Amino acid sequence: MVMEKREIVEGKVDWKGRTAVRGKHGGTRTALFVLATFAFENVATLALSVNLTTYFNGVMHFELADAANELTNYLGTSYILSILAAVLADSYIGRYKAVLIGGFLELVALALFAIQAHYPSLKPPPCDVFEPTSHCEKIGGGSAVLLFVALYFLAVGSAGVKAALPSHGADQYDEKDPKEAKQMSSFFNFLLLAVCGGGAVSLTLIVWIQDHKGWDWGFGVSSIAVLFAFIIFAVGLPMYRIQVIQGTTAITEIIRVYVAAIRNRNLDLPEDPTELYEIDHDKEAAMEEDFLPHRDIFRFLDKAAIQSTSIGKYGKLDAPNPWKLCRVTQVENAKVILGVLPIFCCTIIMTLCLAQLQTFSVQQGLTMDTSVTKSFHIPPASLPIIPVMFIIFMVPVYDRIFVPFVRKITGIPTGITHLQRIGVGLILSCISMAVAGFLEVKRKGVARDHDMLDAIPVTQPLPMSTFWLSFQYFIFGIADLFTYVGLLEFFYSEAPAGLKSVSSCFLWSSMALGYFFSTILIKIVNASTKNSTRGGWLAGNNINRNHLNLFYWLLSLVSLFNFFIYLFAAKRYKYRPTNPVLTNEKAKV
Repeated sequence: MVMEKREIVEGKVDWKGRTAVRGKHGGTRTALFVLATFAFENVATLALSVNLTTYFNGVMHFELADAANELTNYLGTSYILSILAAVLADSYIGRYKAVLIGGFLELVALALFAIQAHYPSLKPPPCDVFEPTSHCEKIGGGSAVLLFVALYFLAVGSAGVKAALPSHGADQYDEKDPKEAKQMSSFFNFLLLAVCGGGAVSLTLIVWIQDHKGWDWGFGVSSIAVLFAFIIFAVGLPMYRIQVIQGTTAITEIIRVYVAAIRNRNLDLPEDPTELYEIDHDKEAAMEEDFLPHRDIFRFLDKAAIQSTSIGKYGKLDAPNPWKLCRVTQVENAKVILGVLPIFCCTIIMTLCLAQLQTFSVQQGLTMDTSVTKSFHIPPASLPIIPVMFIIFMVPVYDRIFVPFVRKITGIPTGITHLQRIGVGLILSCISMAVAGFLEVKRKGVARDHDMLDAIPVTQPLPMSTFWLSFQYFIFGIADLFTYVGLLEFFYSEAPAGLKSVSSCFLWSSMALGYFFSTILIKIVNASTKNSTRGGWLAGNNINRNHLNLFYWLLSLVSLFNFFIYLFAAKRYKYRPTNPVLTNEKAKV
């Protein structure tokens, strides 16, 4: 009987609502279905993140800056919507259902893209947007409606997958089991490996199909990849550990703490924290996962837990008003969310830099010599394959060699703390933008020296290999390995139990704001520099006449300033008491 109790995984059920059993449900074997799903989903979608600018510009005839903004707006919307999707997944529909619904919407969206790309009547007449004398008709009317319906169907579907799939994968491990806690850390590393594995196929096969066989074929193959991804996900359903649906949103409880703290702002805090309200002060009960000890930070929030006796109509104690009195555990959860906000804000700039590699760097590649051999040319949109391949090689090295080696020195299960890992990525993104600026100076110098400032991209390539751009992609790829995986693991490990899906959305929301700020920054830069240059640093379709190098250096300086702010915030951050990073006192950052 005791043995059977040990096998039960608390708080998790199977797909039929029965208590999950260790060995039968969850674990690394089951997480492989999640990793495979993420890999195939990225086969379908990652190419769009780098090649849609070319589609909007070359096929739909948006101006280059507008095409870049349409892409970053789509990506930003997708990441922002992941917050709503996470709340629904955590509190109402369940994570695995959110993944299946998101996958269906992605399939519909890609099918619509394929239909529009196939039929000439649904898109503008062919026209060379790089020819100075051409007057290309921009997409409009019903065709534009179809384009944006497909685009934002894809954004909504992608939001559901991003919100629920990483957390559902982490749900296959028990944080309270030391062995499974280490396996969960490896899961987040191999999640990046799955993304890069799918991305490698997407950036080569899908991009090649789009460029050589047509956009309709490219979108069609992407549709098949999404379908295959979610067939794999559905096959794993009987083996999943499924988080019990909360029924009420944990976000509401967090908001109640802030409201109660404001309403009780005139009350005096007790000197003894044990006088604050908690439903059970029994020591054995306090060991359960639903209870968190009081911490002496953000003391103003403690006012939400100040008890005031209120006598009802019949001489009995009134039930506490949840908008005026909260448990200490609720207050501590609110402190965790408030504590991660500075870290969250400091990571926005990195995605702002990433947006330029997905847009302007691809356009740089279009002007350069893309030949690998006399008969083979690499599509510029495939250039991110360089950091992707590096990450595919580095993730196993990092997880199986670096982490165990450093773990022996630091005593930290993850080798280095989450915040140290994030910081390494932030400084590397700053270096990547500086390198990108210098390489753009070299590229424009080649164009000027060969009298090719007005050369037509693709058809009149500069005598400079597109592989020069691999330097900026390579450095940013290493930054990806450190920062984005570190963020995902940091937010998941710090978040309260009811906010695990929402926690992964801190990463997606950070990326969303980065993409939106990219759109805003481009408009601000163009507006503020239009008098000193021809319409602004980034105006027009001729990248050889633009001042992209100055824009890259501006981003590098902003990133450096942001890194110093991050160091200040990370030094002051206190990890949640149950975070495994705290197993060693040397882990200060």
